[in-house]
Amino acid sequence: MTSQPAAQPTPLPPASALPDRIDDIATLEELLSRPDAATVADLETLDGDIMVLGVSGKVGPSLAHMAARALPDRRVIGVARFSDPQIRRDLDSWGVETIQCDMMDRDALSRLPRARNIVFMAGHKFGSSGNQGLTWAMNTYLPGLVAETFTEARFSVFSTGCVYPFVPLEQIGADEGVIPEPPGEYAQSCIGRERMFEHFSRQHDAPGRLIRLNYAIDMRYGVLGDIAMRIRAGQPIDLETGHVNVIWQGDANRFALRALAHGTVPAAPLNVSGPETLPVRWLAEQLAARMGIDVSFTGTPGPTAWLNNSAEAFRLFGYPEVPLGRMLDWVADWTARDMPTLGKPTKFETRDGRY
Repeated sequence: MTSQPAAQPTPLPPASALPDRIDDIATLEELLSRPDAATVADLETLDGDIMVLGVSGKVGPSLAHMAARALPDRRVIGVARFSDPQIRRDLDSWGVETIQCDMMDRDALSRLPRARNIVFMAGHKFGSSGNQGLTWAMNTYLPGLVAETFTEARFSVFSTGCVYPFVPLEQIGADEGVIPEPPGEYAQSCIGRERMFEHFSRQHDAPGRLIRLNYAIDMRYGVLGDIAMRIRAGQPIDLETGHVNVIWQGDANRFALRALAHGTVPAAPLNVSGPETLPVRWLAEQLAARMGIDVSFTGTPGPTAWLNNSAEAFRLFGYPEVPLGRMLDWVADWTARDMPTLGKPTKFETRDGRY
């Protein structure tokens, strides 16, 4: 099923015009998918259409929607198995052309349009400890198939900051020069994903970026939501993982789309996160104060954490537009009102790589 090309949208409000609260899912989607002028400008430099592979996950729908809003006269294609038909209906209504496809099927993969710009988002994380074979197939074998098939495309490839080792807090996060030391098979398979795209990027002179993301914030999931829901339920906050990075998902969407215009050969990693190293205790105290609820803690923060240094992304794209304080306001209000969630905890406190 495909949709009609999107009509020219009404002018977007400035990205700095942020509401005090997010009333509902429609308002949330508008914010998550709102492109700024720099995103539009970068995408307009690209020739050809945009295709998002694995579009039906947590981040994919709003990213594809943003691309469609930024380029209303271009073809934006979302590909997935679409086990949830509502996601497909939403994408069609936003002007994103949808194609149902099992990309592990070589024949089906070969029939997809040869878009010049591809955002790769397919992968397997939660439940990976119980099905390592599927994890490696989705995170390493499939990327090899895709990179081997779309030899003339630019790529923006979603990866994870979990490929890095834990770093001392005073290091302000691992930058792209830190050698990966991934704990657990999930993160190891994600290095496999990166190496597949790196190899075929070099072989076919195809520019790309490997987006090492830590941690995207949406009202329906994310580190802040995980903490807020535990506070609301009266559960103690575990401090063993004592520090995190976070970034508004809309900002992560912008960075990942703009990376299409800033690819390298071979494809190189690019950290995407917020600029602050954030104590989990402080975040919990801030959320609890906004919610008017007491909070308790367990565990002791260690001297290391999974942290990303995103200075290179900030050099390319500027700082995120949604500040931390506004994210805290939004998440506390959303959680206090018992608004919908995706029921997919980040498991940010996991330190052994087992998901």
